[in-house]
Amino acid sequence: MDKQKVLDAIFNDDEFDILNVKPKVSSAKNEEERLLASFAEINEFVSKNNKEPQANPSNIAEFQLYSRLKKIRENTEKTALLENQDVHGLLSIEKKEINSLEDIFNDDTFDLLDDDTDLFDFKHTPKDYDRAATDFVARRKPCKDFHKYEPFFKQVQKDLVEGKRKIVEFNENHQNEGRYFIHNGILLLLEKTIDVKKDKFGKLDGRTKIIFENGTESNMKLRSLFKNLFTNGQSITDDLTKVNENFIEKFSNITEEDEEAGFIYVLKSKTKDERILAIDNLFKIGYSKDTVEERIKNAEKDPTYLMAQVRIITTWKCYNMNPQKLEQLLHNFFGKACLNIDVFDENKKRHTPREWFIAPIEVIEQAIELIISGEVVDYKYDEVSFVIVKR
Repeated sequence: MDKQKVLDAIFNDDEFDILNVKPKVSSAKNEEERLLASFAEINEFVSKNNKEPQANPSNIAEFQLYSRLKKIRENTEKTALLENQDVHGLLSIEKKEINSLEDIFNDDTFDLLDDDTDLFDFKHTPKDYDRAATDFVARRKPCKDFHKYEPFFKQVQKDLVEGKRKIVEFNENHQNEGRYFIHNGILLLLEKTIDVKKDKFGKLDGRTKIIFENGTESNMKLRSLFKNLFTNGQSITDDLTKVNENFIEKFSNITEEDEEAGFIYVLKSKTKDERILAIDNLFKIGYSKDTVEERIKNAEKDPTYLMAQVRIITTWKCYNMNPQKLEQLLHNFFGKACLNIDVFDENKKRHTPREWFIAPIEVIEQAIELIISGEVVDYKYDEVSFVIVKR
């Protein structure tokens, strides 16, 4: 039998149209159709609510539309494809160049910055959180006479660039009025402390007058200032050249009536001992009745000089005073920064020299000035920050 006739007979005898199978049409949308459909939902939302979808976390559906619109705007191919469907002008937003704070506020499309609350008003902060205790609630306000301070801020910045001042780790002892600090990259001046007294924990506290280099000022609590500086702040040292000028002035105006008493000197070791080479700002502070050059002739054979030759950093000829007493006062002042290391002489005998101290030369000079003026009783050496601070 002819196969074709058999098949024809079968299909012709299909009483219930079982064999009349039509090709299945896929209901799946392609990528372009999905894009058109998703943008149609955005258009529908704008038509219904008369606004663009916002990043509203309390409304998931709106947030999804916001995210979708954002991604479309970032894709030039998609925006071009949807140009004819953009009935609300959602995709024709001009990109603005942002060069200043004014540009940011002028470009506030969604009124995100249109808020009459203060920068320091915390709507969602628990009421029992005592913001006043940490006292950045002591809000900054414009400094009306900032023109008086501005030149000094510029000079401090210049001094830092030129190395006349240094940025050091903040220490609570750095509470001198007139001292400069850095907090979050902003330079500030502790101009004044007011009604300072010990709190219940024995810590000094009181109001302050603080001037910031951005032209604002604050009267925050002293403890609050310290807490913030501890968290993200540094101290700035005094102008080292001014310290040196004052020091030199103290030793000027010597006359024939003044009695020469000897020399105070500062030396640096030329040792090749790796233990000593690794220590910065290590100096020997000593006294000599004779010239320093004569005193250090055989330094490489003397444990006092770390069994190595030394270099003279500076010397002072003393008049009308006991230089040995000055030497002792300096050793006491820098006592916590005294080098603690053993050296061995030519006979293998162990020695522990006690005249070597870790302190910058400018700080040593400042200490001598304070000793001569008698003010040293009000100060101490901070061996961590390498600066002199008030007690």
